[in-house]
Amino acid sequence: MIAIVSILRPRLLQRLVCLSLLTAPLVGIAAKKEEFITFQFPAVALTHVELIDGSGNAVQADMTILIRNGRIEAVGKTGELAVPPDTPIKDLSGHSLTPGLVLMHEHIFYPTANGAYGAMFDSFPKLYLAGGATTIRTAGSISPYADINLKQDIASGEAIGPDIEVSAPFLNGNTPFVMQMSRLATPEQAREMVAYWSAAGADSFKAYMHLTRPQLRAIVEEAHKHGKKVTGHLCAVGYHEAIDLGIDNIEHGFFAMTDVAPDKVSDQCPSGDGTLRMLNTQSLDSSQIGATILKLVRRKVALTSTLGVFESFASGRPQAPKGALDLLIPELRQQYLIRWNALANQPDNLWSQLLPKGMAWEKRFHDAGGLLMAGSDPTGYGGVIPGYSSLRQLELLQEAGFSLPQVVRIASLNGATYLGRADEIGSIAPGKRADMVLFKGSLSKDPKALQQLVWTMKAGVAYDRAKILAAYQGKIGLQ
Repeated sequence: MIAIVSILRPRLLQRLVCLSLLTAPLVGIAAKKEEFITFQFPAVALTHVELIDGSGNAVQADMTILIRNGRIEAVGKTGELAVPPDTPIKDLSGHSLTPGLVLMHEHIFYPTANGAYGAMFDSFPKLYLAGGATTIRTAGSISPYADINLKQDIASGEAIGPDIEVSAPFLNGNTPFVMQMSRLATPEQAREMVAYWSAAGADSFKAYMHLTRPQLRAIVEEAHKHGKKVTGHLCAVGYHEAIDLGIDNIEHGFFAMTDVAPDKVSDQCPSGDGTLRMLNTQSLDSSQIGATILKLVRRKVALTSTLGVFESFASGRPQAPKGALDLLIPELRQQYLIRWNALANQPDNLWSQLLPKGMAWEKRFHDAGGLLMAGSDPTGYGGVIPGYSSLRQLELLQEAGFSLPQVVRIASLNGATYLGRADEIGSIAPGKRADMVLFKGSLSKDPKALQQLVWTMKAGVAYDRAKILAAYQGKIGLQ
């Protein structure tokens, strides 16, 4: 999801460009890992903790997890699981533990101007950790070489952040959209892009709104030839057409489903908000949505939920948390607040009507056996900010009717399954990497506990949320 934001003042644009140049040498290595580590042991026992293990199974009380050399050695009831002598013990009474989140629609950029996005290579990886993410997929790239370099720096220990599955540059059609995005005129150009970025180190591909069916076919065929998957924010191509062409994943739940528009012209996006209006005429038990769900499930096409970014367009919804807004430079914070206040003054709008339906349709897809994944998508007009946006996505999934164990699985093991890494990450089980998130309070009894994240552990190293957030107060928009 990329939406055009309000035009910022020329003086602000000049400031953003100049300061980004000044801070460029800091990218990836501005802060040392040790500044944010809360603890790290060769072996440790985490005891007396409420566990939501990511499998979708029931919440378990008073559990112990043994960690050795960055991996989970054993999981069991506190008092029943033997802790080896001389093993440091962390008593986590009054806390809850989940797997590290595997988020499937993230970016290393943020909206800084009208139709432009600023790279946040230093801050965003750490903020993703602060929000519980230990693995992310960038669903479309603006600075692909930098994303690939960042992935490698994190893997080598030169930088800290989640594992990154890098998507190649956005693959868009020939319709002008964002200046930083490709304009592909032919299927041959699309195929060449996929071949090039497959060799350059991209892990996957994202088809964007204005692609035609021949272009999408070329992308899917070439990506699959190289063993890569394709996801899509669709528009000119409908969901049913994309499924028939072999797409692996569709972004944004059902909010981008143009198939419902009665005047839909092949290979063209409907004009204006026609698709949204037609979607809003569909009932919760719409047969058209139901037929799409059955086809998605039958063809094993995954769906990514990004409720947070759509909530930001709906009237009557909460403002972004103060802590999130405090991370922004003043100009970007003010731009967000102007837009949000304008929406808040509306008694109702199309997005506020459609949001509950979109939630219900995602639940129908999940309950029908579909692979539903989660992402936060820090775009729109702002306010969707790593460190906070992932937690809001979890809250919105609960609002959609998912149980806590289901929410955690959607945001962890389901993503790991799609990436082919479920034997390594995505749940808390013996043999897996020690990726975990600690919350103060009982997640099963107190919904507010989701906003009380304490630390995120990746491969046995626990990173302090508060220290990361403090380090980037008032800096998002610059680094």
